[in-house]
Amino acid sequence: MFSSEQNSSKPMKYGELIVLGCNGSLPGGERGRRWSRFGLVKRPTANGVKPQHFTHLNTSQHSVSYTLSWAETVVVEYTDDNETDMYQIGRSTERPIDIVVTNTGSGGHGNGPVRSLQSTISRFACRIVCDRTPPYTARLYAAGFDCSRNIFLGEKAAKWHTFGGQMDGLTTNGVLLMQPARGSRPAVWREISVCGNVFTLRDPASPQNRGKQVKDESPILLDGSLIDLCGVTLLWRSVEGLANSPTSSHLEALRLRLNAARPQCPVLLSTLAFPSLDGPRPRRPWAYMTCGHVHGYHPWQGRVEAIKSDRECPLCRSRGPYVPLTLGRVSGVYTDAETPSHAFVPCGHVCSKGTAEHWSKTPLKRGTHSFHPACPFCLRQLRRDRPFVRLIFQGPLD
Repeated sequence: MFSSEQNSSKPMKYGELIVLGCNGSLPGGERGRRWSRFGLVKRPTANGVKPQHFTHLNTSQHSVSYTLSWAETVVVEYTDDNETDMYQIGRSTERPIDIVVTNTGSGGHGNGPVRSLQSTISRFACRIVCDRTPPYTARLYAAGFDCSRNIFLGEKAAKWHTFGGQMDGLTTNGVLLMQPARGSRPAVWREISVCGNVFTLRDPASPQNRGKQVKDESPILLDGSLIDLCGVTLLWRSVEGLANSPTSSHLEALRLRLNAARPQCPVLLSTLAFPSLDGPRPRRPWAYMTCGHVHGYHPWQGRVEAIKSDRECPLCRSRGPYVPLTLGRVSGVYTDAETPSHAFVPCGHVCSKGTAEHWSKTPLKRGTHSFHPACPFCLRQLRRDRPFVRLIFQGPLD
């Protein structure tokens, strides 16, 4: 069903979803339906569904149940749609879910082992429906169908009658979409309903009341669209966007080029090198996040200092965080194919200048209500005053 970057087959692809915050691989390993990136490819047989009017409930068909009160439930039945493919996303490992996602990186809620037991991602969070014919449009809808082919919105969920006599609603945790900025239109987060309508964000003080409907916007996914499922953020890349993005092999070539320049530690006069994915790290570069001077890990002023937020740079005497540098390895989050030259502050993930500028201006959801720019490779919140720094390498003395 899904193609990975390593897959040699070339099925027709609608686009690709990239999980932000894991830098190319999930902490617990990638297997089954858990991956850090998913290629949505055309299915052999269409499995999409669309709403229709029925006066009775047929358990063999997909349906959405809207509970208005303990005594009243409205059921909208769905019928097969031979013109679309449907992909479902959520934390459930049950069969209807195509893409299993879990809370990732610093964007999760809580600390330590409790976080994995208190996931904020819905079991059946959302679904993406792709047209099987050109231009292969992909649309986002809140909520997914469970094993009984039903979407159930309880009494406390936001729901309402539409002007056309239909029903619509929002999930408890919400499905958010941010389209990339286009011309004068800024990139802002919106909430998507079960029927794919677009709304402004709900007031946290009254979550049962929907925001204002934005009728001139749609749930169609564009290259660079972000999807937030309250615990995991997904980046959508179109086929055209991926064709113009750097590949993993290109990023590896840039790593080798950086190492071929033989950057030096100005204190120990040793040669530094960015390690391969599984390689040893004794020569790993470190950098002072205030000034950007790159070193190896070294003692200074006659002692080995612990990693702390106010370590002094030997070259310029500026004080600030001193962290190991890690190359950003997710090619899909890069905005260009330029040489990695800047590092996010304070995490130390390295990428191109254009990529650093883009993500430093992109607010990602943190917690339940706040939004801040974060590193796309680890989701650590960036410093407001200086979200990234230009790295200064010292060349070899010979």
